[in-house]
Amino acid sequence: MPTLAITTSNFDMENPYLDKLRDHGWEIVRNPLGRRMTEDEVLDLLRTSAAEAMVAGVEPLTRRVFDANPQLRVISRCGSGLDSVDVEAAAERGIGLYRTPEAPAEAVAELTIALAISVLRRIGEADRLVRAGTWKALMGRSYGRSRIGIVGLGHVGSRVAKVSRALGAEVGYTDRYVTDDAYRRFPDVLSLAGWADVLTIHLPHDEETHHTVDAAVLDALGPEGVVVNTARGGLVDEEALFAALREGRIAGAALDVFETEPYDGPLSSLPNVVLTCHMGSYARQVRAAMETEALQNLLTHLDLTP
Repeated sequence: MPTLAITTSNFDMENPYLDKLRDHGWEIVRNPLGRRMTEDEVLDLLRTSAAEAMVAGVEPLTRRVFDANPQLRVISRCGSGLDSVDVEAAAERGIGLYRTPEAPAEAVAELTIALAISVLRRIGEADRLVRAGTWKALMGRSYGRSRIGIVGLGHVGSRVAKVSRALGAEVGYTDRYVTDDAYRRFPDVLSLAGWADVLTIHLPHDEETHHTVDAAVLDALGPEGVVVNTARGGLVDEEALFAALREGRIAGAALDVFETEPYDGPLSSLPNVVLTCHMGSYARQVRAAMETEALQNLLTHLDLTP
């Protein structure tokens, strides 16, 4: 009996597309830990179940994992990126790779804007004051009267641009591949940061994009600037960000993703930072769409009717 391993930490086991796999004789095993699995844990689950297919989250799928599991035929990612997968090693073994770039975009864009507003309106600070027994209204800034600089005008970035424009904000962007005459285009991140009040990051993470937001970009953003990252942690130099925030060289930041997760670093100590736990796609309706698309991709690859 062939086996599908669901290694992502959160998955609706009542999804009807799982029944289609069961009807074709597939056994389903899942991540039993309720958290992101380590490399060793993924390797062991795949090996002990002899899984030929998997639905993956952001757990590390390395050459070592593939070497230990020669039976693996296909990986269907429940998410937009492949930076957690050794794509070269998968290709060498003929492993099919799929992802769901469209499905999470709506939820990630919503969280991006929510985080930016939270920092600009100082919602986190106000919440902590009220809980501590202090009734003090804090002066913030309007998102709709700000300049929103978007790094990467893909699935998520384009939605952030559209909603930001609807709220009244000025929108600028930089993107090597996409051009949209509806918004102001900048040649690079540095010039965009020099213009923007809020800089949001929407790129894949690789060697080329690593630390796209560095000390120079933060300095260009300036003392009223805010950084929001809901894409991948490695896009922002966290040490440079902490220094800029602590020294008042930028006004605030909001991060949903980190270079090392779970995050346990110095940004947690700063009052002008909002931190969330890589939950960009975690809106129930959107998550259901992602999981369904991941299973549809799998069924198509296996030549089973979705």
